[in-house]
Amino acid sequence: MHPGRFITLEGIEGVGKSTQARGLLESILAAGHDAVATREPGGTPLADRIRSILLDPDGKGPEPDTEALLVFAARAEHLSTLVRPALAAGRWVVCDRFTDATYAYQGGGRGIAEDRIAALERWVHEDLVPDRTILLDAPVDVALARAHGRAKADRFERETTAFFERARSVYLARARAEPARFRVVDAHADPDTVGLRVVESVRDLVDGA
Repeated sequence: MHPGRFITLEGIEGVGKSTQARGLLESILAAGHDAVATREPGGTPLADRIRSILLDPDGKGPEPDTEALLVFAARAEHLSTLVRPALAAGRWVVCDRFTDATYAYQGGGRGIAEDRIAALERWVHEDLVPDRTILLDAPVDVALARAHGRAKADRFERETTAFFERARSVYLARARAEPARFRVVDAHADPDTVGLRVVESVRDLVDGA
């Protein structure tokens, strides 16, 4: 049995992660690999209940520490009940957001210290690291204009431009620090062009499996 591959898509609101995750899944399936798409926070019934708390636009919302702990609680459930079993069965997993998002949003955006997030990462992940992380990147003003054109904004979509500038900065810094894992794709282009670049960014994994 060929090992499953874990592919994550990252980026701030409005860069098209959900759309590109669906397209990438279709490409992987077309190449003959068994694959499943999922998302964070969420991906399982219990994790989706935690997601509803995190994204709820009404009310004050959790404190930053509580928010980070809830994210990792949802992640622990997601990894245990969906991601790890799928990978063990030789399936590919395409995930819309993973722990890089926590460093960007709760770290860069909320100001939680990186070492505190890293401690939770070691506890929840153990040895699991994505085989490839695709960072969809676009200027904050462009991305937010797209995000705000959608339906009712969730709690994160209502954050300030400064919040997303900090989150984007962390994303790009992590991509520079781990060039073997990350591929940065310009999400400013039209969706079809972005989709081609996303598929190409995992070509070596697809052809080598």
